[in-house]
Amino acid sequence: MTKANTGRSWPVADWLRGYRPDRLGRDSVGALTAWALIVPECVAYAQIAGVAPQNAFYAAPVALIGYGLFGSSRFLIVGATSAAAVLSGATVADVSSDPKAAATLSAALALVAGAILVVAGLARLGFLAHFLAEPALVGFLFGMALTIVVRQLGKLVGVSTGDGNFFERLWHILGHADDWSLVTLAVGALAVAALLLLERFVARLPSSLIVLVVGIVVSAAAHLDRHGVEIVGKIPRAVPTPAWPDLAWDQWTALAGGAFGLALVVFAESYSISTNLAREHGGKVDASREMIGMGAANAAAGLFRGFAVSGSASRSAAAVASGGSSQMVSVVAAAMVLVTGAFLTPAFTDLPEAVLGAIVIVAVRSFLKVGELRRYWRLDRPSLWVAATALMGVLVFDLLPGLLIAVALSLVLFIAAAGTPGLAVLGKVPGTDLYADTAGRPDARTVAGLLVVRPDGALFFGNVARLQQAVLDQVDSRTEPTRVVVLDLSASFRLGLPVLDTLDELRQELDRRGIRLWLTRVRSHAADEIAAVPLGPAVGEARTFATVDDAVHAYQHR
Repeated sequence: MTKANTGRSWPVADWLRGYRPDRLGRDSVGALTAWALIVPECVAYAQIAGVAPQNAFYAAPVALIGYGLFGSSRFLIVGATSAAAVLSGATVADVSSDPKAAATLSAALALVAGAILVVAGLARLGFLAHFLAEPALVGFLFGMALTIVVRQLGKLVGVSTGDGNFFERLWHILGHADDWSLVTLAVGALAVAALLLLERFVARLPSSLIVLVVGIVVSAAAHLDRHGVEIVGKIPRAVPTPAWPDLAWDQWTALAGGAFGLALVVFAESYSISTNLAREHGGKVDASREMIGMGAANAAAGLFRGFAVSGSASRSAAAVASGGSSQMVSVVAAAMVLVTGAFLTPAFTDLPEAVLGAIVIVAVRSFLKVGELRRYWRLDRPSLWVAATALMGVLVFDLLPGLLIAVALSLVLFIAAAGTPGLAVLGKVPGTDLYADTAGRPDARTVAGLLVVRPDGALFFGNVARLQQAVLDQVDSRTEPTRVVVLDLSASFRLGLPVLDTLDELRQELDRRGIRLWLTRVRSHAADEIAAVPLGPAVGEARTFATVDDAVHAYQHR
């Protein structure tokens, strides 16, 4: 196997060969910054996922290493995130309500989702990233963030959030206002205010870590647990050790549906972050390789008793801003988190739950894209309704049904767009040999008796009937008789039998009207397909042209 092939199959070979030792200092500072965010968020997101904090420390180092070995982005930092944690927790809760089984089920879910992503990446299915419509994803993430916020509000006021969807939980919290703990509310409010102020005025400092440390110190000194403030309690030392999830076969299968949804969200979130970072700071990201990298990270987390992980926008951006510029950041950060889990977990004993809730709420506010919804309102109302439907689907039916609604809406949008291609009537632009859509260029000249049309998209079984009717409508709407229809097939690289059969029906209908069908700009593979069916001999080489101009000249000289 050549070096190039090795690099493609195992990206770490590429970046290690080209790594310069003088970058280690900057990458270490970037890793330290990432660590400062990973540690508090490990504890916070573990609770969202419904598992003990030590499970986050099991997952974090191996996930960082897994992505560093197989991922394609130089900047992405993976780990526990709000989206992955809440989807993991919701899926596990649907399978079993037993808290003792949550850790094992969460690990199994991460393992299955990781396997799905690895298989999809090896099958080169990265192109699927482009089929989740942005408005549907915006709405889903907005709803997910609101769901997370309402679940954390209970920690900020010291009451349970109850069960049910977003509205039921919110009503439960408001209905128990008499039971709110004012001390807990004060701690949570001060933590939120401190996080926002630190982010606004000293953005380079790790605000989450600072608030976490201050919260622990104040809690221990003031004995806040004696005043009704819930604290995390003792966290066992967490050294990752491999363990296969011991589940019955029916439990594995029960996780499968949620694993596919989790894999989709993890990939969509991570790929979006890594492509944005590559656009801003250079480098290339391969979608299928990203699937493999995120799959490896999740599979590793599952094998080491962790839970689902994803790419983190905040940690990645902070690491880059601190000088990190390679996968070495993940490797060094993994070592730091490993040391933290092995030796420093007792320091979290006095951490107030309200502080954790505040950290999570502030972290997920970036998903509340009100500005994007306003932009949809001004410029694209259909996208607004798609986003709003996905958002309400999450709030009313919970996360996994909401995700399915978002995916279904994306498919509907794709089918609608692909199934209704525009039909451009082409005319020659004066003074040039170019042919343009007469709808956009009123000065483009057509030829009497000749109708030149071009589908604005590839033809397939779902839209060719519409094309057939659109061509006949154009023929009927022209004031002068049409003698020849020239069909430009430049947008269709492949046709398939349903398309070829319908085009032949169009030819026969035009023949009955005394109109000839000519073809132009036929792609090579499509030409082979046409030659193998009755349409080919019926049209023949005499009616097939390399360019639109050739077809027009042939018509004028005949």
